[in-house]
Amino acid sequence: MSGLADPSNAERLEWHTIKLIENPVYRYGLLGLVVAYLFWSVGSLEVDWARVARGFPRAGDMFSRMFPPNFSRWELLSRELLVSVQMAFAASFFGMILAVPLGLCAASNLAPRSVYLAARFIIILSRTFHEIIWAIFFVKIVGFGPLAGALTLIVASVSFISKMMAEDIENMPPGQMEAIRATGASFMKFLVYCITPQALPRYLGVSIYRLDANIRHSTIVGIVGGGGIGQVLAASFKRYDYDFSLAILLTIIALVFLGEIFSNWARSRLR
Repeated sequence: MSGLADPSNAERLEWHTIKLIENPVYRYGLLGLVVAYLFWSVGSLEVDWARVARGFPRAGDMFSRMFPPNFSRWELLSRELLVSVQMAFAASFFGMILAVPLGLCAASNLAPRSVYLAARFIIILSRTFHEIIWAIFFVKIVGFGPLAGALTLIVASVSFISKMMAEDIENMPPGQMEAIRATGASFMKFLVYCITPQALPRYLGVSIYRLDANIRHSTIVGIVGGGGIGQVLAASFKRYDYDFSLAILLTIIALVFLGEIFSNWARSRLR
């Protein structure tokens, strides 16, 4: 019987907090530096409290003009909402497809060193910039509209899914992989009979999560010209059309809520 299963040994177990830094001088010194840096960071913001105080009446005026929400332009609202959903689904679909070869190439236990480094560089480069930066970039290339937003979400989807897929492959038990290789199976059979059964559930779960994220991010990229409901929201704020802005915000909340429900349901079916 192992030591953990022995009741006499279990009684002698002592639990204690794991300390990352054993020396208390270094530990509390580091904590003091972090607190000092926090205060310095807050002080460097140069907050004009008089300006903040003047903003409260403007905020109250804006919120008072938001109610009741104006759904009279429901046709425009529903049309642009559909555009955002289409962007999210299209980006998720193409992101899932493009992420497969990139994820396979980015697994260190599967791809040659040069291919692995090139794939990792692509993933790191695509993850370096926020979706808004990519949206501005694509708006400058293809112009305003859903195409720029869809391309932005595709880049984000490919980088996220491929990174998760590569890490999942790298964490696979090496014994199973060596056993398949020992049979003399071709690389394609190795992918089909070894990699796919283990990576597919995680891959689908991550892809569904990315779809949920794309639904939320489709509204964000629209604010900078990526089309969809976000672009309509930005235009309504510029026109001081606050009651219509509230209607758009409520619609976005409902869309994200439904997307969350679908994502949870789909992931529960994969378990």
